[in-house]
Amino acid sequence: MPSTHNKDKPWDTPDIDKWAIEEFKPEDGSGSFLEQSSFTVFFPNYRSNYLRQVWGELTKVLKTKFLDCELNLVEGSMTVQTTLKTYDPAIILKARDLIKLLARSVPLPQAIKILQDDISCDIIKINSFVNSKERFVKRRQRLVGPQGNTLKALELLTNCYILVQGNTVSCMGPYTGLKTLRRVVEDCMNNVHPIYSIKELMIRKELSKKPELANESWDRFLPNFRKKNVARKKPKKTKKRKAEGGNESSIFPPAQTPRKIDLEIESGEYFLKPREKKMRKINEIKEKQAEVKEANKRKRELDFVAPEEEKYEPASKKKRSEREKNEEKSEKKEKKEKKEKKEKKEKKEKSEKKEKKEKKEKKEKKEKKEKKM
Repeated sequence: MPSTHNKDKPWDTPDIDKWAIEEFKPEDGSGSFLEQSSFTVFFPNYRSNYLRQVWGELTKVLKTKFLDCELNLVEGSMTVQTTLKTYDPAIILKARDLIKLLARSVPLPQAIKILQDDISCDIIKINSFVNSKERFVKRRQRLVGPQGNTLKALELLTNCYILVQGNTVSCMGPYTGLKTLRRVVEDCMNNVHPIYSIKELMIRKELSKKPELANESWDRFLPNFRKKNVARKKPKKTKKRKAEGGNESSIFPPAQTPRKIDLEIESGEYFLKPREKKMRKINEIKEKQAEVKEANKRKRELDFVAPEEEKYEPASKKKRSEREKNEEKSEKKEKKEKKEKKEKKEKKEKSEKKEKKEKKEKKEKKEKKEKKM
């Protein structure tokens, strides 16, 4: 049988774009569906207020696609279902992704873009990569970057929208961008910094602009990052034996420990009869038991010890004590004032005496000078 593979195809002209996604129109459908299909997604409690505000706009958008939606605030769920007028079989899957994104804190204006044919979404779970909560928080913050700069860079390079919320990373964009984003997020949670993948994506973007490199390998241009922290064996530490007397290491081995029999001979237990040994052991056990009993008894008695109470004083006595205190304070004040007055008087008297002396001395000096003259 002759091959038909290499035959000319008159309909296959170069002006046709084989990768273009054509819009699905009502004429392309085969009428209404035989059965109704629906999807339900649960949302956290903190999203209920926002969803209640936005639900009116969401119903208007879904009505244009001939879909119904329902919000149940009691159960905390959102439901999307087809109607008799729905003609696009894939639109229900897009609506399911839309309510998933809304549950993961994506704002409505951004989430509505998922209904377009060239945009899809991916919700990546990141809580299963790390066991430690501290490490998980650090690596998630590394993905966000300082002031969200790492996320912005990834969004520009992949043409995707990224939102890090709790234990998930929500992504929206073209399929190629989502594929690279998933790899970057998983590497980040496996302790590979996202800056390495950002550098690689930047180089790839520049190389794609050059048509002469379209059929060549780009491995020579891409960076090859290697780990520098090599795990090395630590040298074994040899412990030096210390002498009995000092710190210097001794040549001789340590003294041999005495045997159990030797210790018994020293204490005199070795020469006792087996019955006497038994009785001695029983007595030791009884003594220990008695000590433990006493200790437990003391602990129990502590619960029944009455706390120290303040002595009761009648109101009249309290008033008296307050009066006495006030009187004492007033007496102290009076004493202080008297002392201060006395000190002031003494200082004045001293100063007056000094002045008188000085005046006398001056007069005497003058008189002497006059006599000499």
